[in-house]
Amino acid sequence: MAAITVTDLTVGLTGSDTTIIEGVSLELGSSEVMGIVGESGSGKSTLALALLGYARAGGEIRSGSVDIEGTDLLKLDAAGLRKARRGLVSYVAQDPATALNPSMRLRTQLIEAIDGPPAESMARIREILETVGLPSDDAFLKRRAKELSGGQQQRIAIAMAVVAQPRLIVLDEPTTGLDVSTQMKVLELVKKLCNDYRIAAIYVTHDLAVVGEVADSVTVMYGGQVVETGSTESVLQAPAHPYTRALLQALPSTQDRHMLVPIPGRAPSISDKPSGCVFAARCPFATDACRAAVPPLEPVGDGQVRCIRHVEIGQRPPSVVSVAPVGDFADVPDSALRVRDLYASYSGVEVLRGIDIDVRSGECLAIVGESGSGKSTLSRCLIGLHTEWEGELLLDGKPLAQSAAHRDNDARRRMQYIFQNPYGSLNPRLDIGTSLAAPLGHFEGLRGAAARARVAEGLERVEIPARMAEMYPSELSGGQRQRVAIARALLANPSVLICDEVTSALDVSVQASVVELLRGLLTDGLGMIFVTHNLAVVRSIADSVAVLNRGSIVEHGRVDRVLDDPQDLYTQGLLADTLDLPVA
Repeated sequence: MAAITVTDLTVGLTGSDTTIIEGVSLELGSSEVMGIVGESGSGKSTLALALLGYARAGGEIRSGSVDIEGTDLLKLDAAGLRKARRGLVSYVAQDPATALNPSMRLRTQLIEAIDGPPAESMARIREILETVGLPSDDAFLKRRAKELSGGQQQRIAIAMAVVAQPRLIVLDEPTTGLDVSTQMKVLELVKKLCNDYRIAAIYVTHDLAVVGEVADSVTVMYGGQVVETGSTESVLQAPAHPYTRALLQALPSTQDRHMLVPIPGRAPSISDKPSGCVFAARCPFATDACRAAVPPLEPVGDGQVRCIRHVEIGQRPPSVVSVAPVGDFADVPDSALRVRDLYASYSGVEVLRGIDIDVRSGECLAIVGESGSGKSTLSRCLIGLHTEWEGELLLDGKPLAQSAAHRDNDARRRMQYIFQNPYGSLNPRLDIGTSLAAPLGHFEGLRGAAARARVAEGLERVEIPARMAEMYPSELSGGQRQRVAIARALLANPSVLICDEVTSALDVSVQASVVELLRGLLTDGLGMIFVTHNLAVVRSIADSVAVLNRGSIVEHGRVDRVLDDPQDLYTQGLLADTLDLPVA
């Protein structure tokens, strides 16, 4: 018997006929984990919040029920909902740094999440902290969130959700941005807590490999609708819906190097949904019948699929995957970027030591390692944003000053940096065209029509329509903002591009399009440093890889050699913790 039953749940815009999610029904039992997957805009987060009886400002839950062991959350009053969100259902947000109160001590925040006598509550809190692998002593409980690492913050957020022993936990992208080792620990923790306390979990993510590791069943969403459900094995190994097949085809693998296939087009907006199948505009199998009416959910295997052609499509052989060759730069004498014996510190504390790397024109060097290994510090030293370093740094054979402020215009132009968060690196008060024109005015003195023409060319190069130059960052999707950031860097015509975790928060399809875009730039002769914790992406795009551990390079070589036959124990551990899906 299902412990959690969601029936015909529909959320729409207040004062409008527009729906965000429609007719969603789910079932899961105690200790079961269900993965909810789909691109941005598919309705995953709206569904996650609706399971708590909540809709964001401007939205409303119109109909349906969320039954948790006999209690329908949507029939409770405000006081009843507050009580239910402690004892029946809890929520783990994507970014624990914003979900935790920075001014409150951990003890205070944890005690708020549980009822009962203080002594019993503290005993429960200490037990849960030990369960999630954190200290339970008074000194730790006196800390504030800012004194913890990202992984520790996420564990505290999970502890707060579990301490009252709810019947359902909703986890919204809880491992996005975490390194592979920390991610694996969090996933193991989720599975253990669900089993030990018989808690059901809804795990919202865009990472199919994570779903394959943690979930018992999978629900695939697109355009606010459920398009496929079933056991994890059946959905990921024998996908019935064309959208699920396309998601898997866009996924990189640590086992083999292949070209990634992004899904063409964009997901429909909530105000522009088609009358028929929501995926028809992007589906290579769509016919007029698909566009005529919304397909019903039909039984398939151990689940359901919303596709009228799923039997025919399932009989077709899988698409041929193109191999992406690895560049061999061992015999190339000249480096676009050369780093020798680089040491870096923060306030006298050494964080990088003896770094030696070379990047040739057309080569992609991946820098990998856990959080705290020194990846971002190395990148900031190279671009001149961190100045407490010493060593030799040559760009096209010419030495670079420690600080970007002391480098000449040409040196600043020839090395460009793309930040992990494109929204934070684009001025929200400037339209895209103005932001992209800035490097043209600074480096080349271009203004007016000439600058606008170059901006249009730059946007088209990253497959963004030139007309979007008049839009603001808030009006773009995450993948579009990242492409704009890439376009801005390319308008400076650099020799070396530093990409700092540029795909970490992207959907698999958007990630695939960004990776293939960067691969094309390498073909044009651009040198690239690709900083990441995602070894599957490294396998897909990098020619060589340097593994950082505690500020030192512990392994360095061709990407196929390092990933196929790692010599260092640390590299072996990273690969062991990296999640992957066998080819469907």
